[in-house]
Amino acid sequence: MPNNTPKPPVISDVARRAGVSVPTVSRVLNGAAYVSEEKRSKVMKAIEELDFRPSAAARALVARQPKLIAVIAGNTSRYGYAETIRGIEESARGAGYTVSITVVESAEDEIVARAVSLVLDQPLAGVVVLKFDPPGVAALHRIPKSIPTVSISGVREVGVPQAVLAEADAAAEVVDYLLGLGHETVQHVRVPPSRKEDGRTTGWRRALVAHGARVPVPVDAGWEPESGREIGRALAADPAVTAVFCGNDEIAMGVIRGLTEAGKSVPGDVSVVGFDDHPLARMWTPPLTTVDQDFAGLGSRAYGLLETLIAGGKPKKFSSERPTVIIRESTAPPPA
Repeated sequence: MPNNTPKPPVISDVARRAGVSVPTVSRVLNGAAYVSEEKRSKVMKAIEELDFRPSAAARALVARQPKLIAVIAGNTSRYGYAETIRGIEESARGAGYTVSITVVESAEDEIVARAVSLVLDQPLAGVVVLKFDPPGVAALHRIPKSIPTVSISGVREVGVPQAVLAEADAAAEVVDYLLGLGHETVQHVRVPPSRKEDGRTTGWRRALVAHGARVPVPVDAGWEPESGREIGRALAADPAVTAVFCGNDEIAMGVIRGLTEAGKSVPGDVSVVGFDDHPLARMWTPPLTTVDQDFAGLGSRAYGLLETLIAGGKPKKFSSERPTVIIRESTAPPPA
């Protein structure tokens, strides 16, 4: 004989009725984190309409859940890293979690293993790995699949939800802009990639090929602006160089310094573009044309993916957002 007794509502029913996520309902129920008044009202109304009653067992389970989010990164001081971590930390703290940060200093097996071991010794709710560099890539591949994990940036990973910025598209837009000003080609000064080639270099190359322009050999810089300064001096000796696209703003600032020290005018003789929209980019002389990347938003999106994983949901596998090109005074048509 069929059982026609209606099933009691569960937390996903409440989330569906309120038009919010399951983690949001959970935060309202346990009271451990801030939820906007609008969302709280929607959840409470849905609870009342559905006559939802969270079980004592469910509340006890919530109370026992670990409240620590581990962030693994190859660096914490550079602008993009610091802002991304800030986005993760603010979102996680708002949801009642504590954040620990572990720096992996190199991609050497022993160093990566030691750093990951320290992370795994903690009572983890989940892990976010910044794949901005080889140490981040190496660390990600050592995290057990049983732990909720999200990666940030880099190439796509199988089975790991990922938050990225569409750097290749933004880089291609920069090259389109420079070629549109009349430059015959664009030199590229790249920062150390996480793997063989990062999105900024890929987009640069793709745009030049699409326009039928000559593709110069990229010049490798380090992470320090001083390396850009030395490259700028060298580029100044080549009269064919009229436009330079740099892998980040700090290197672009160094390149401008080197060009001007060698007697070149920016942008009169050479146009220079950076990437990231560092806070100093608009204050530089000349103010730097660059690409604005919402790093804090990237960190927040990554935490959102992780929160869904922790709650037992299925987050999007790939959350992408396109950066914005910012035109300032470091670019102009090539000299006559």
